[in-house]
Amino acid sequence: MRVLISGAGIAGPTLAYWLAHYGLEPTIVEIAPRLRTGGYVIDFWGAGFDIADRMRLMPEIRSKGYMVEEVRVVNRQGKRVAGFSAEAFARPLRDHYITLSRGDLAACIFGRIADKVETIFDDSVSRIEQSEKSVHVTFERSVARDFDLVIGADGLHSRVRELVFGAEEQFERYLGYKAVAFETAGYRPRDELVYVLYSEVGQQVARFSMRDDRTMFLFTFADVSVDGLEDALSMKALLRKRFAGSGWECPEILHALDDSEDIYFDRVSQIHMESWTRGRVALVGDAAFCVSLLAGQGSGLAMLAAYILAGEIHRADGDYASAFQRYQERLGPFLLGKQKAALRFAGTFAPKSRFSLFFRNQVMNLMKISWVAERAVSRDLVDKIEVPEYS
Repeated sequence: MRVLISGAGIAGPTLAYWLAHYGLEPTIVEIAPRLRTGGYVIDFWGAGFDIADRMRLMPEIRSKGYMVEEVRVVNRQGKRVAGFSAEAFARPLRDHYITLSRGDLAACIFGRIADKVETIFDDSVSRIEQSEKSVHVTFERSVARDFDLVIGADGLHSRVRELVFGAEEQFERYLGYKAVAFETAGYRPRDELVYVLYSEVGQQVARFSMRDDRTMFLFTFADVSVDGLEDALSMKALLRKRFAGSGWECPEILHALDDSEDIYFDRVSQIHMESWTRGRVALVGDAAFCVSLLAGQGSGLAMLAAYILAGEIHRADGDYASAFQRYQERLGPFLLGKQKAALRFAGTFAPKSRFSLFFRNQVMNLMKISWVAERAVSRDLVDKIEVPEYS
């Protein structure tokens, strides 16, 4: 069975790994000219952690990751006003928890398939035509080819979803926030293994010190407009306008932003679909069920979904329709719950009033109490799903 996977982020290479493991023939097409290494720092835990372990990725992930010790909220003068030990998360999650760059996680996964799976960079799908026996795919650059299945793993703004299911506006639910991330070298000060947050009403900037004298910054801010994301220059201008009068280290961070060429920016949205499959085409990861950046678990959930989709295709022995149905049935209710949990977190990233900001800080301070942390993590972060065995 020949399977085309659009997207070489997290879900796509994970799916390709498991399809190849089961003896299928996956091909990946990626619009970027090379593997993307930028992005932001993610917290990796839950069922995705278990999938990475089954792929024997955990030694490499641990070597590239960080065991964060503290989440610290500071005021305009840099004085600590709230926060908690990261042990509050690690303990309920049985230490199945690590922080790392999303680009590093993608590189770990892709390294498992780089010499085993055909990958076409700097190209994308332009047309999809389904028939009873195959899918005819036209590419922007490469020669058209036939596949048995096509899987869209191409993120929030999925091209496959647009071609097969319809316009993005039908499925996207904009949550009213935008996010921008970038890295720089040589920034001072550094707070090793501390995730530092500075929040104002409607906006927040976070700083995290990484290896090789690098520092990652993440801006999140409330914005009712869906527009304003045309290119990096316009996004930099918007950030300077929003954060120019902000306290803490914002002037220095904006200065570092001016010299950055590798910048991630996007709307903070969710994708809601009644069905992730149509004919011989299926969606996986953010293309199907984006929980939003604010959920903090998109990468792990993408790996889980890719693993289950590949396993169901393998188990169905050619009956792709049954495989697609079981894939949706296994994951649909679980991921809807994850989307609802993410909505409860949204206001903590950029509280929209002074009272909300004060209340958020008090809740974060309560996380120092072990039973409070245990209850909060168990309710919203522990993955209550049985990960099946397919081999």
